[in-house]
Amino acid sequence: MNEEQPLFIPVILGTTRQGRMSEHAAKFVFEELSRRNGVETELIDIRDIALPTDDAGPQIKDSEFSGTVERADALIIVAPEYNHGYPGLLKHVLDSNLKEYIHKAVGICGVSAGPFGGTRVIENLLPVMRELGLVTIFWDVNFSRVQTVFDSSGKLLDEGFIKRTDKFLKELIWMATVLRYGRVNISLDPMCLNTELRRGTEKEGAKS
Repeated sequence: MNEEQPLFIPVILGTTRQGRMSEHAAKFVFEELSRRNGVETELIDIRDIALPTDDAGPQIKDSEFSGTVERADALIIVAPEYNHGYPGLLKHVLDSNLKEYIHKAVGICGVSAGPFGGTRVIENLLPVMRELGLVTIFWDVNFSRVQTVFDSSGKLLDEGFIKRTDKFLKELIWMATVLRYGRVNISLDPMCLNTELRRGTEKEGAKS
Protein backbone atom coordinates (compact mmCIF):
# COMPACT_ATOMS: atom_id res chain seq x y z
CA MET A 1 0.00 0.00 0.00
CA ASN A 2 1.30 3.46 -0.91
CA GLU A 3 0.96 5.74 2.11
CA GLU A 4 0.79 8.72 -0.25
CA GLN A 5 -2.44 7.48 -1.82
CA PRO A 6 -5.65 9.24 -0.76
CA LEU A 7 -7.50 7.68 2.14
CA PHE A 8 -10.51 5.68 0.99
CA ILE A 9 -13.46 6.11 3.36
CA PRO A 10 -16.83 4.75 2.19
CA VAL A 11 -20.10 5.88 3.78
CA ILE A 12 -22.60 3.08 4.48
CA LEU A 13 -26.31 3.89 4.53
CA GLY A 14 -27.60 1.27 6.94
CA THR A 15 -31.30 0.91 6.28
CA THR A 16 -33.47 -0.32 3.41
CA ARG A 17 -36.81 1.13 4.51
CA GLN A 18 -38.99 3.22 2.24
CA GLY A 19 -39.16 6.94 3.07
CA ARG A 20 -35.93 6.77 5.09
CA MET A 21 -34.74 10.16 6.34
CA SER A 22 -31.39 8.50 7.04
CA GLU A 23 -30.70 8.77 3.32
CA HIS A 24 -30.55 12.55 3.62
CA ALA A 25 -28.11 12.28 6.53
CA ALA A 26 -25.91 9.80 4.66
CA LYS A 27 -25.79 11.96 1.54
CA PHE A 28 -24.94 15.02 3.62
CA VAL A 29 -22.04 13.24 5.36
CA PHE A 30 -20.88 11.83 2.02
CA GLU A 31 -20.87 15.29 0.42
CA GLU A 32 -18.98 16.83 3.35
CA LEU A 33 -16.39 14.04 3.20
CA SER A 34 -16.07 14.44 -0.58
CA ARG A 35 -14.79 17.98 -0.03
CA ARG A 36 -11.78 16.81 1.98
CA ASN A 37 -8.37 16.89 0.36
CA GLY A 38 -6.60 13.57 0.30
CA VAL A 39 -9.78 11.52 0.71
CA GLU A 40 -11.76 9.39 -1.70
CA THR A 41 -15.21 8.18 -0.77
CA GLU A 42 -18.19 6.21 -2.01
CA LEU A 43 -21.78 5.99 -0.81
CA ILE A 44 -22.84 2.39 -0.19
CA ASP A 45 -26.58 1.77 0.11
CA ILE A 46 -27.25 -1.61 1.73
CA ARG A 47 -30.48 -1.71 -0.29
CA ASP A 48 -28.25 -2.41 -3.31
CA ILE A 49 -26.46 -5.37 -1.70
CA ALA A 50 -28.46 -8.49 -2.48
CA LEU A 51 -27.51 -10.97 0.24
CA PRO A 52 -29.41 -14.20 0.90
CA THR A 53 -31.00 -14.48 4.34
CA ASP A 54 -30.74 -18.25 4.69
CA ASP A 55 -27.04 -18.29 5.58
CA ALA A 56 -24.38 -16.02 7.07
CA GLY A 57 -20.73 -14.99 7.06
CA PRO A 58 -18.36 -15.77 4.18
CA GLN A 59 -20.97 -18.03 2.57
CA ILE A 60 -23.04 -14.99 1.55
CA LYS A 61 -20.28 -12.51 0.77
CA ASP A 62 -20.97 -9.95 -1.92
CA SER A 63 -17.69 -9.67 -3.82
CA GLU A 64 -18.14 -6.00 -4.68
CA PHE A 65 -18.95 -4.96 -1.11
CA SER A 66 -16.15 -7.11 0.32
CA GLY A 67 -13.68 -5.64 -2.15
CA THR A 68 -14.72 -2.12 -1.23
CA VAL A 69 -14.29 -2.79 2.49
CA GLU A 70 -10.95 -4.50 1.88
CA ARG A 71 -9.69 -1.38 0.08
CA ALA A 72 -11.09 1.02 2.67
CA ASP A 73 -8.95 2.78 5.27
CA ALA A 74 -12.00 3.62 7.38
CA LEU A 75 -15.78 3.42 7.30
CA ILE A 76 -18.65 5.70 8.22
CA ILE A 77 -21.92 4.04 9.17
CA VAL A 78 -25.13 6.07 9.09
CA ALA A 79 -27.81 4.12 10.94
CA PRO A 80 -31.30 4.94 12.17
CA GLU A 81 -32.48 3.84 15.59
CA TYR A 82 -35.26 1.27 15.39
CA ASN A 83 -36.79 0.40 18.78
CA HIS A 84 -33.55 1.26 20.60
CA GLY A 85 -31.46 -0.88 18.23
CA TYR A 86 -29.87 -1.08 14.80
CA PRO A 87 -31.48 -2.35 11.58
CA GLY A 88 -31.21 -6.11 11.25
CA LEU A 89 -30.23 -5.97 7.60
CA LEU A 90 -27.33 -3.66 8.42
CA LYS A 91 -26.00 -6.26 10.87
CA HIS A 92 -26.55 -8.98 8.27
CA VAL A 93 -24.47 -7.06 5.71
CA LEU A 94 -21.68 -6.21 8.16
CA ASP A 95 -21.44 -9.81 9.37
CA SER A 96 -20.66 -11.04 5.85
CA ASN A 97 -17.06 -9.82 6.29
CA LEU A 98 -14.45 -9.99 9.03
CA LYS A 99 -10.77 -9.87 8.03
CA GLU A 100 -11.55 -6.94 5.74
CA TYR A 101 -12.23 -4.71 8.77
CA ILE A 102 -9.23 -5.45 10.96
CA HIS A 103 -7.41 -2.38 12.36
CA LYS A 104 -9.45 0.15 10.40
CA ALA A 105 -11.25 3.17 11.81
CA VAL A 106 -15.01 3.58 11.93
CA GLY A 107 -17.26 6.50 12.78
CA ILE A 108 -20.98 6.17 13.44
CA CYS A 109 -23.78 8.64 12.74
CA GLY A 110 -27.06 7.97 14.52
CA VAL A 111 -30.41 9.11 13.15
CA SER A 112 -33.76 9.37 14.91
CA ALA A 113 -37.05 11.24 14.79
CA GLY A 114 -36.75 11.89 18.53
CA PRO A 115 -34.47 14.08 20.64
CA PHE A 116 -31.61 11.62 21.25
CA GLY A 117 -30.32 11.42 17.68
CA GLY A 118 -29.76 7.70 17.53
CA THR A 119 -27.64 7.61 20.70
CA ARG A 120 -28.89 4.13 21.53
CA VAL A 121 -28.21 2.75 18.07
CA ILE A 122 -24.64 4.00 18.39
CA GLU A 123 -24.27 2.44 21.84
CA ASN A 124 -25.56 -0.88 20.52
CA LEU A 125 -23.24 -0.81 17.51
CA LEU A 126 -20.06 -0.12 19.51
CA PRO A 127 -19.54 -3.72 20.75
CA VAL A 128 -20.32 -4.99 17.25
CA MET A 129 -17.60 -2.75 15.80
CA ARG A 130 -15.10 -4.04 18.34
CA GLU A 131 -15.92 -7.67 17.58
CA LEU A 132 -15.46 -7.01 13.86
CA GLY A 133 -11.97 -5.62 14.52
CA LEU A 134 -12.81 -2.00 13.73
CA VAL A 135 -11.49 0.89 15.84
CA THR A 136 -14.21 3.36 16.83
CA ILE A 137 -13.48 7.05 17.11
CA PHE A 138 -14.83 8.99 20.08
CA TRP A 139 -16.89 11.56 18.16
CA ASP A 140 -20.31 10.73 16.73
CA VAL A 141 -22.88 12.72 14.78
CA ASN A 142 -26.40 12.57 16.23
CA PHE A 143 -29.11 13.61 13.80
CA SER A 144 -31.85 14.35 16.37
CA ARG A 145 -35.35 15.10 15.08
CA VAL A 146 -34.01 14.42 11.62
CA GLN A 147 -37.26 15.63 10.03
CA THR A 148 -36.28 19.16 11.14
CA VAL A 149 -32.65 18.85 10.02
CA PHE A 150 -33.51 18.19 6.35
CA ASP A 151 -36.51 19.01 4.24
CA SER A 152 -38.28 16.38 2.15
CA SER A 153 -35.83 16.91 -0.74
CA GLY A 154 -32.77 16.45 1.48
CA LYS A 155 -31.83 20.13 1.79
CA LEU A 156 -30.01 20.88 5.04
CA LEU A 157 -32.09 23.13 7.31
CA ASP A 158 -29.80 23.22 10.35
CA GLU A 159 -26.33 24.50 9.43
CA GLY A 160 -25.04 23.61 12.88
CA PHE A 161 -24.49 20.12 11.50
CA ILE A 162 -21.73 21.41 9.22
CA LYS A 163 -19.52 22.21 12.22
CA ARG A 164 -20.46 19.01 14.07
CA THR A 165 -19.69 16.87 11.05
CA ASP A 166 -16.40 18.70 10.47
CA LYS A 167 -15.25 17.74 13.99
CA PHE A 168 -16.32 14.13 13.42
CA LEU A 169 -14.53 13.87 10.05
CA LYS A 170 -11.29 15.41 11.33
CA GLU A 171 -11.09 12.77 14.07
CA LEU A 172 -11.93 9.94 11.66
CA ILE A 173 -9.35 11.06 9.09
CA TRP A 174 -6.68 11.36 11.78
CA MET A 175 -7.45 7.87 13.08
CA ALA A 176 -7.56 6.41 9.57
CA THR A 177 -4.15 7.93 8.81
CA VAL A 178 -2.58 6.58 12.00
CA LEU A 179 -4.03 3.09 11.54
CA ARG A 180 -2.96 2.93 7.90
CA TYR A 181 0.59 3.72 8.99
CA GLY A 182 0.39 0.99 11.60
CA ARG A 183 -0.96 -1.62 9.21
CA VAL A 184 1.81 -0.88 6.72
CA ASN A 185 4.78 -0.38 9.01
CA ILE A 186 4.28 -2.07 12.38
CA SER A 187 4.19 -5.81 12.90
CA LEU A 188 1.97 -7.51 15.46
CA ASP A 189 4.89 -9.81 16.28
CA PRO A 190 6.31 -8.62 19.67
CA MET A 191 9.91 -9.25 18.58
CA CYS A 192 9.47 -7.16 15.44
CA LEU A 193 7.64 -4.47 17.38
CA ASN A 194 10.47 -4.12 19.90
CA THR A 195 12.97 -3.79 17.05
CA GLU A 196 10.86 -1.10 15.36
CA LEU A 197 10.52 0.84 18.61
CA ARG A 198 14.29 0.71 19.19
CA ARG A 199 14.93 1.96 15.67
CA GLY A 200 12.54 4.83 16.25
CA THR A 201 14.31 5.74 19.53
CA GLU A 202 17.71 5.59 17.84
CA LYS A 203 16.53 7.90 15.07
CA GLU A 204 15.22 10.42 17.60
CA GLY A 205 18.54 10.22 19.48
CA ALA A 206 20.49 10.86 16.29
CA LYS A 207 18.37 13.96 15.57
CA SER A 208 18.99 15.41 19.01
